[in-house]
Amino acid sequence: MQSAKFKFVCLFFGLALMLTGCGADDHSPTVDILGSYFPAWIICIVLGLALTLITRQILVGFKLNTHLHPAPLVYICMLVFFTLTLWLLFFQN
Repeated sequence: MQSAKFKFVCLFFGLALMLTGCGADDHSPTVDILGSYFPAWIICIVLGLALTLITRQILVGFKLNTHLHPAPLVYICMLVFFTLTLWLLFFQN
């Protein structure tokens, strides 16, 4: 059985680990679009989706889409790749 002290230490360090991202000087990157502030991750997801759809059309044009198995997993991975690449390119700070 675990002692009460061990449980307390685990709880303390777990809570401390969760609070490390709550610094006072941290801010979420936002983008001003027509006077409204949007979180930058939404912009990256939308652009990543657009790049995935463009890439899909290129693959269909060259008839390479028949070689992608499993296709849904490939397109989801493309979406994640493009989204994270855009995030790193534009919001690396």
